[in-house]
Amino acid sequence: MQNISALGGANIIKMWQTIIISIGILLFCLVFLAIKILIKKDGRFPNTHVSNNKAMRERGIHCVQTQDWEERNHKGLYD
Repeated sequence: MQNISALGGANIIKMWQTIIISIGILLFCLVFLAIKILIKKDGRFPNTHVSNNKAMRERGIHCVQTQDWEERNHKGLYD
């Protein structure tokens, strides 16, 4: 009986070690993702919206929400 509880305790220790390491890796990644924001005076995350991309605008490609709005407001044959 004592060996079974010892094995269970070892598994719990390994589980907590894995959780702590995972949280550490996530915090490390978040800090490095936010370095630009923290260092720059007016730093913020870049806007990755499709409509802010010059090449996409030149091709007439918009985000789904904009395309939906355009289609809803499009004056068609029967409007």
